[in-house]
Amino acid sequence: MSATGETWQEANQRYLGAALAVVRGALEWHAARARGEAAEKEPATADPALARALAEAAAALPAPPAFAVLRERFGLSPFESDVLLLCAGVELDSAFATRCAAAQGEAGRRQPTFSLALAALPDAHWSALTPAAPLRHWRLIEVGGGESLTTSPLRIDERVLHFLTGVDTVDDRLSGLVRPLSGEADLVPSQRELSARIAAAWSAAAGRTALPVVQLCGGDSAGPRAIALAASAALGLQLHELRAAAVPTAPAELDGLLRLWEREAALSGSALLLDAFDLDPGDMAREGAVARLVEDVRGPLFVASRERRPARQRAVLSFDVPGPTAPEQRALWLAALGPTAAELNGQVDAVVSQFNLGAAAIRSAAAQVADGGQEACLLLWDACRAQSRPRLESLVQRIEPAASWDDLVLPEPQRQILAEIAVHVHHRRTVHESWGFAERGNRGLGIGALFAGPSGTGKTMAAEVLARALCLDLYRIDLSAVVSKYIGETEKNLRRVFDAAEAGGAILLFDEADALFGKRSEVKDSHDRYANIEVSYLLQRMEAYRGLAILTTNLKDALDTAFLRRLRFVVHFPFPDAVQRAEIWRRIFPRQTPTEALDADKLGRLSVAGGNIRNIALAAAFLAADDGTPVRMGHLLRAARGEFAKLERPLPDAETRGWLG
Repeated sequence: MSATGETWQEANQRYLGAALAVVRGALEWHAARARGEAAEKEPATADPALARALAEAAAALPAPPAFAVLRERFGLSPFESDVLLLCAGVELDSAFATRCAAAQGEAGRRQPTFSLALAALPDAHWSALTPAAPLRHWRLIEVGGGESLTTSPLRIDERVLHFLTGVDTVDDRLSGLVRPLSGEADLVPSQRELSARIAAAWSAAAGRTALPVVQLCGGDSAGPRAIALAASAALGLQLHELRAAAVPTAPAELDGLLRLWEREAALSGSALLLDAFDLDPGDMAREGAVARLVEDVRGPLFVASRERRPARQRAVLSFDVPGPTAPEQRALWLAALGPTAAELNGQVDAVVSQFNLGAAAIRSAAAQVADGGQEACLLLWDACRAQSRPRLESLVQRIEPAASWDDLVLPEPQRQILAEIAVHVHHRRTVHESWGFAERGNRGLGIGALFAGPSGTGKTMAAEVLARALCLDLYRIDLSAVVSKYIGETEKNLRRVFDAAEAGGAILLFDEADALFGKRSEVKDSHDRYANIEVSYLLQRMEAYRGLAILTTNLKDALDTAFLRRLRFVVHFPFPDAVQRAEIWRRIFPRQTPTEALDADKLGRLSVAGGNIRNIALAAAFLAADDGTPVRMGHLLRAARGEFAKLERPLPDAETRGWLG
């Protein structure tokens, strides 16, 4: 509120009107001189009454007027400032168009031109017309089509006009690309400290030609966004977000975006957050466009990405964004759950032990268990699983585990090792954190297991059993999507998988892993060297991964011995003997399936693995359904013939003798 009781908006309008009056007076003096009526008079810009009104309007403002802010931020000369006011006057005052026509001596020329400005306004200079000068470089005005530069009509840019009148808006050409971020930054103490360091670094660099770019790396986009929002607020800046995937690749479009954003940042006092989390590394055109944007944006710029991006010439400050620590997560849970926390009987400690969630995810999960009653514990666990699920559909496939311990037919030593794996996963936070093993480094803390054995012996089923027993998500890694022929891309894909899975400690299943993790070869060329780097990187990530990573292979001997040395568990899945096969046959049909006179001991004589047994049982069920009868030995015999034909093997008569009586 000004001394006269006006709001800034009202006082700004009065100041703008006084400034327009000065330019209007210059137009009137030029028109009168053209008619020979004011040849000896001074221009109206020297009119004491107009100058006094302008000074009084400025004094009444509680903060600088918008026009003065714009003039300072873009370095406008007095003449360039008057040209901008001349164009604004035509939009805001209908009398301006008439005066423009009178000053130019033609009733139809109602728009201002550079020719008119050079003749009517004081301190005119030709350099104001050049493309590099502020008026045209920052697109404060638009030059219409005409016979020449000086006679083409001029028009003030709409965003600039709104700014002069005190209206806060975003350029319509940016609204589809850039979105404002608002609200209070949701930070834990460790993240708040990082935002303060960023704000201090930018404050110390104030006055330089370009501020250093701040890179925020790791985790997901929520953490960097909150940190950027807090740092911007500390510096009195608004924050806008631009997704890297939306950056135009055409040079002309990119140049237009850069100029429009630079102008917007100057007008609104904004910082830009470039979200590069979803940037496709294989899209070289967009990578180049993003790199140019990072280099050319002079104002405050954050870049959020999973990995650090290489710098060219621009100064870069890189920070790894930490997730909330375990105590910080526990405090967030207690605050989000409120009174419900007391009813969960230690479940908060369990979810903190298993899941590594940020503030937003914790609040979302907590909202799902409000009024959960007796099922609150189960609801909370399931809500955490849903929040932590990685969005990596192109690289992983989530498997809904259906198998239980009762479905798994294995020798007792193997079952004991699987049970021990479950114990390690369940109690890892106690051993790592409470008992201090993590204080000596992350190396060796990852729970890696190798399931080795012939195809169909239950390796994938065992992974399902563990996932179901531990109530964790199970993801099968698509090796064809992970492995890339481009140098460095395989490591990036693996990093994406492990980083995304960290939030929930999910179980990662690298099926038929020998395709990726074969013996490291002797280095003969650059391809061998980079293949070895991929294996070494995987070893490092598995040793540090907080969850369980399972590798399955049909050929254990094909795996690197160094790889085996770093695995905590190795489970051998033997080809089932006749007794085990008979037991598999007894368990293979669901309770709802009608069966009749099935002899498991006779069926067990057929030398096939569990996977083949399941295929035969399923095919027999379809045959029985078509006959309208229960599943009988004859159906199984027909189905076995089909399975062996698929395997291009003859069905042994000795092993199926007696199946039909």
